[in-house]
Amino acid sequence: MTNIAIFASHNGSGFEALYEASKNNILDINISLIISSNSSAGILTKAKNLNINNHIVNTDICEDVDAQLTKLLKSNNCEYIFLSGYMKKVSPIITNNFKVINSHPSLLPSYGGAGMYGKYVHEAVIKNNEKISGVTIHEVNENYDEGKIIFQQSLNIIPTDTAIILEQKIKALEKVAIVEGFKLCLK
Repeated sequence: MTNIAIFASHNGSGFEALYEASKNNILDINISLIISSNSSAGILTKAKNLNINNHIVNTDICEDVDAQLTKLLKSNNCEYIFLSGYMKKVSPIITNNFKVINSHPSLLPSYGGAGMYGKYVHEAVIKNNEKISGVTIHEVNENYDEGKIIFQQSLNIIPTDTAIILEQKIKALEKVAIVEGFKLCLK
């Protein structure tokens, strides 16, 4: 079984997909650690309710965030980190020592990079009259959304789709894509 950590700044919807896949024996993983940069993140409540080790790590609490993250990851034997709406850039200290995976709400390399997350991606896709969009599961490196692509899944955009509707469709697709991406990682 592979230990993974989830980094999230808010609700961590991707966490739920991985947790369910683990409980249903679809993925041979153990979510051994939840990290949030936000003390009021909903994922912390979820983690507490499920008795998952969880911590807040940010510059308000510790001087050396990377050292604290490394310590927690090593003490929990985490091989993988999944970024589930983590709104902080992950440093090379972490990406060079752990396998960091992210889910991005577009078909990279399109609509990636700094500032391209959540609703901003969907608004840009709709504004540009794209015909397809999707989800990319990728490795994380020192540059936003430039790591090796692991898995992509697309969907067709219909003329009546708004950015809000597209976001809902992508979130549903993302839950499937995250599990499929991890299946490929764990082979």
